[in-house]
Amino acid sequence: MVMASISDLVVGGRIIKPGNSEQFNTGDWRTYVPVVDQDKCIDCGQCWIYCPDNSVVFREGHMSGFKLTHCKGCGICSKVCPRDAIVMKEE
Repeated sequence: MVMASISDLVVGGRIIKPGNSEQFNTGDWRTYVPVVDQDKCIDCGQCWIYCPDNSVVFREGHMSGFKLTHCKGCGICSKVCPRDAIVMKEE
């Protein structure tokens, strides 16, 4: 990953290339990481619906984990889980 310096920033914080958020690993900011207990998970999708970072991974209708490169550890997924299948652990 290439680190930018302050001189590389665009004046006014303008976004020159739309859709560039995939390039930023915002998961580096987090203190807590979500952990799912697959035995409790009922694949309801509430975590996926409410995740502001699109970090919940569903494959073939089953919740299979998290994309930690973008997860900021906000804990919303654990709060909305009806089965308490997701807990936040200190990283």
